Amino acid sequence: MRRYVRVALLCLGCGLCSLLYGSSQLALEHEPGGGKPQAPDPAAPVRRQRAGGGRAAAAAAGGSAGRGEPELPDRCKNLSISYWNSYWMLPSDVCGMNCFWEAAFRYDFMKTQPAEKMHLAVVACGERLEETVTMLKSAIIFSIQPLQFHIFAEGQLHNSFKGILNGLPYQGKFNYTVYPITFPTESAAEWKKLFKPCASQRLFLPLILKDVDSLLYVDTDILFLRPVDDIWSFLKKFNSTQIAAMAPEHEEPRIGWYNRFARHPYYGITGINSGVMLMNMTRIRRKYFKNDMTTARLQWGEILMPLLKKYKLNITWGDQDLLNIMFFHNPESLFVFPCQWNYRPDHCIYGSNCKEAEEKGIFILHGNRGVYHDDKQPTFRAIYEAIKKYSFGDDLVNFLLQPLELELQKTMHTYCGRIYKVFIKQLTKSIRDIYDRRSKRS
Repeated sequence: MRRYVRVALLCLGCGLCSLLYGSSQLALEHEPGGGKPQAPDPAAPVRRQRAGGGRAAAAAAGGSAGRGEPELPDRCKNLSISYWNSYWMLPSDVCGMNCFWEAAFRYDFMKTQPAEKMHLAVVACGERLEETVTMLKSAIIFSIQPLQFHIFAEGQLHNSFKGILNGLPYQGKFNYTVYPITFPTESAAEWKKLFKPCASQRLFLPLILKDVDSLLYVDTDILFLRPVDDIWSFLKKFNSTQIAAMAPEHEEPRIGWYNRFARHPYYGITGINSGVMLMNMTRIRRKYFKNDMTTARLQWGEILMPLLKKYKLNITWGDQDLLNIMFFHNPESLFVFPCQWNYRPDHCIYGSNCKEAEEKGIFILHGNRGVYHDDKQPTFRAIYEAIKKYSFGDDLVNFLLQPLELELQKTMHTYCGRIYKVFIKQLTKSIRDIYDRRSKRS
């Protein structure tokens, strides 16, 4: 019994000491006699300036544009209030009088900040103008947060891109920059002829877009069937070692290419497909990569050319093969997302083999091998044509979804057409979500 009494007295004493200490911290902010606020501390602005400079420097070092703390009016001596909650002791340099009000102000201020932009990059050469615009159009239709497009294109396509994008509505929903195709001067010829014209440009994006923290790269033959926001959210799921995310090249090893034919190392069981590649480019620029060319680890800009020189006679799919080699040696650096985020003809032409798509629908459609432009896979072509023909402002159900479903029903003689409802399952939900958001705003 005496033991319990001692414990109770000890707890009571600790509580009383904490209360007295808190009161003493509050008293520091006021004159002892009259209860008037103390005169301003002349050193406080200097401390605030130094603290703010430190935050700005930290943000710059981290490379995450727009992710630092916002500037707040000078209410407290120090903004360490941002890490205070009701279960902790107030720091001595935080004003006790305004702490609750300041916390509420900070929350409201954060809510009014502009949404973070999602950066999307694409490389277009040759006859890829229409295909690229259709991809960008699908991103604009379904996405929620603002988009920043980084378009790398041959010179003769620049004016066409600008003319088309400047004429699109919803200008506040996206911005864009058009860049020339750029390779290292000393090896430009080798990179240009690798696989397809300009395809290897994506390998140099972390070195060109130095001020971009994170980026979603997609091929021109991609169509978004749900918001870009959703794949962008994978960045928050990266662990401390992961720098990029891609989907497997195949789900079924019996029809896999890498595991049957590759003459070089590749990631995992069936390799990875780089047509949809989400990157934390700050981490990519900082990482030192293990490799099979030297015992020293090499940074991104140092490893590309040696890889090409060693494997150029053994690779078939160009830059995608080089990425497979890199992540074979650095598997801890890759986040793998499911097949419905990069759904290709191989997932259905021999029978359905993407279980995630069967359950939840296709999120991103990848019409590789030119299937948007021939009659080999009419299911893929039907979706491409529907989005290409859709006009902004038209009703999405009557002018996109319903005509598309009628066209898809005509493709049931093919393996992919037999599961056409998988192709519109997520699309239907995305359209319904758009109307739900509009109704909530009205």
